[in-house]
Amino acid sequence: MTTIIPAGHGRAFRVPRGQRLRVATVEGSQVVDTWALVADDPGEWLSMEHTRGLLSTISPHEGDLLYSNVRRPVLLLGEDTSPGVHDTLIPACDQARYDHLGHDGPHRNCVENFRSALTAAGFPTPAVPSPLNLFMNVPVGTDGRLELLPSPAARGDSVTLEALLDVVVVLSACPQDVVPINGAALTPTDVAVDLLR
Repeated sequence: MTTIIPAGHGRAFRVPRGQRLRVATVEGSQVVDTWALVADDPGEWLSMEHTRGLLSTISPHEGDLLYSNVRRPVLLLGEDTSPGVHDTLIPACDQARYDHLGHDGPHRNCVENFRSALTAAGFPTPAVPSPLNLFMNVPVGTDGRLELLPSPAARGDSVTLEALLDVVVVLSACPQDVVPINGAALTPTDVAVDLLR
């Protein structure tokens, strides 16, 4: 059964070891902030810092293991039908980010989506780790500077994640509409999620 995460919102999923979760951008060009917390220890979570160090790359690819903050494999990045562009550098957007970008007033954000999704799932909320930003296009220039470019993911592109431990996966259909990471139209869209066997 497919679960639709509305544009700009988040959702938590309990995923037992061995189960797979497919995450798809319904309309294309939609970034999905992705976290995984170990179900019996919320102090252990999917860590971008540790994953980068163990993979020696800033962007994971199909077949890569993704590691926790104690260097245990948490997820396997399985089938990837997208162009394979995923970010591990940029933190989740928060209200301060939108203030910095000049947005006037409150704005939906991935940090609050993370917290509210875990609360709704009855799971303790730790400090917010840096997410795996599925479909997010952040190339590093030769001068070391980062660009925030539109996602190259097309309509229906997906990534399948396999749980290597019992985890709670939190997904946020990023609400960013000030910079073009979710496409040049600056319009976030829905995300489709399927729990697979």
